[in-house]
Amino acid sequence: MSMKGKKVVVVMPAYNAAKTLERTVDSIPSGVADEIIVVDDCSKDGTPDLSRKLGLATIVHARNQGYGGNQKTCYREALARGADVVIMLHPDYQYDPRLVPYLAGLIVDDVCDVVCGNRIRSRAEALAGGMPWWKYLFNRLLSVLENFWTGQNLGEWHSGLRAYSRGALERIDWENNSDDFVFDQQFLHQAAFLGLRMGDIPVAARYFDEASSISFRRSVVYGLSTLGVMGWVLAARLGLYTHRILRPKAKEGAV
Repeated sequence: MSMKGKKVVVVMPAYNAAKTLERTVDSIPSGVADEIIVVDDCSKDGTPDLSRKLGLATIVHARNQGYGGNQKTCYREALARGADVVIMLHPDYQYDPRLVPYLAGLIVDDVCDVVCGNRIRSRAEALAGGMPWWKYLFNRLLSVLENFWTGQNLGEWHSGLRAYSRGALERIDWENNSDDFVFDQQFLHQAAFLGLRMGDIPVAARYFDEASSISFRRSVVYGLSTLGVMGWVLAARLGLYTHRILRPKAKEGAV
């Protein structure tokens, strides 16, 4: 069932996703994912039991490790299972699972090393999808700044829908990233700093009661942490100091 001889693994960092997990899984087009891995971060709503019932590979953390910590387990497991392409899809149905083959295709066809979903195709569409106005504003301001900072041209830097090549995961030192939400931003800035090929595709913004979303306060912390990562990038480019997460993994070759 592999795509052009490449093994595609979908990983789902899960926390209290019992209401949306089955709908998310059922919406992934058949014949694309060779495996689906759910990593449960100490849910209280029976998410692991449902995941097993659906026949998915299920890993349960003994203690809550945070959003970034959950992803670390996802990627370790996917690489250990021989993944060539890893799709990170939230199990809360906030991102459209029907896009999995398009994300995977850009990696399989060697067009990109990293692909993100872009929820900001237009302001009207993002707000109509339920994105709070303050999140839209912060997203736009930070994304414009991050594109300028890195020389990239991504439509959005803050999407939770991602696709990575095996080479990208083997080159980027994500193991030393934060266990919190800024993990995602660290990863993208690492990819840009190391010269990986980055791209994106449009995905609808979907905010609803069962979809996960961080609070205003956590968003402010996340934004300030993102600015801190950009400071590390600037220091490295000026030759002042290269933070360890911006250095490629010592044992891995080029992408």
